[in-house]
Amino acid sequence: MSNLNLFFIVFEGGIGMEKVETFNEKELEEKMYNEIKELIENSKRKAYIAVNTILLDLYWHIGENIVNNFQKGEKRAKYGEHILKNLSIRFTLEYGKGYSLTNMKNMRKFYLYYQKGQSLPDQLSWSHYTELLKVKEEPIRNFYMQECINSRWSYRELERMIKSHLYERLLVSNEDNNLLPVQGNVINTSKDLIKDPYVLEFLNLESYYQEKDLENEILAHLKEFLLELGKGFTYVGSEVKISINNKNYYPDLVFYNHILKCFVILELKIGVITHKDIGQINMYVNYYDEKVRQDDDKPTIGILLGKEKNKAVIKFALPKNSEIYASSYLLHLPSKEELEREIEKY
Repeated sequence: MSNLNLFFIVFEGGIGMEKVETFNEKELEEKMYNEIKELIENSKRKAYIAVNTILLDLYWHIGENIVNNFQKGEKRAKYGEHILKNLSIRFTLEYGKGYSLTNMKNMRKFYLYYQKGQSLPDQLSWSHYTELLKVKEEPIRNFYMQECINSRWSYRELERMIKSHLYERLLVSNEDNNLLPVQGNVINTSKDLIKDPYVLEFLNLESYYQEKDLENEILAHLKEFLLELGKGFTYVGSEVKISINNKNYYPDLVFYNHILKCFVILELKIGVITHKDIGQINMYVNYYDEKVRQDDDKPTIGILLGKEKNKAVIKFALPKNSEIYASSYLLHLPSKEELEREIEKY
């Protein structure tokens, strides 16, 4: 019986008053399911954290053992590498995967990079740390570690951010500082959102394409594009119509950033950004500021994203103290040298 009607008779002053309370079995089942599921998921998370913490502690101590035994001069180091290879074979046969020569070398590096006794964040898995170990400079490595925690990147997302040189690209827009903060990319102003260049290697674009192709591919890979944009972005729409004096205009992409609490308009260009492009996006930004944003919203940000940009044109065409930025984009993951050349252009 799916519904049970429980009747309670209350007598007051000799007059019978009936109150009916309906009890639904399906609702009870759903309530119990959600509560028990939450208990199970919480237990699984605790178990994962516990196992992950034990595994990281094990790998750190294995690294410590390797360093203490083999870091004793060049000849001994070579001799140690041979032993390490043999140990890797033996441990793999006995305990399964996880003890490859590469992984054991990573354990050694893990100890060397984190031997100051600092607590290791349990939000990061060993796969995360193997990516972080590829970053030699400690301040940059710490930046990626904290940004990974803040943004909850998977280790694949962390790998992609390191390969795309996120740190260096953010540094270009942070000209006043020689280093980015250890606590990650802190979003306080519109400038903190900007990258130059943006890296869009996940788009399936050939050497020849139109602006519409670029927009369509971004929409087809919206998850990846939001990751590249950074923290706090929510997609609003593409070609969202605005009307000025009975004429319609269609900004390419509109987002909202819930950290800065403002709209962000993106205009896409497949060639060199011109002064006309700046005038166009300036009109869109002014329209949103006057007609769309609410009282508690901050000023709208405009981003022109082009294949190339002319620094002199950008300097003189951009309105003073505006919230409009011009950035270039790459359709492949750049090497550090290529990125440096790209940055020097501007």
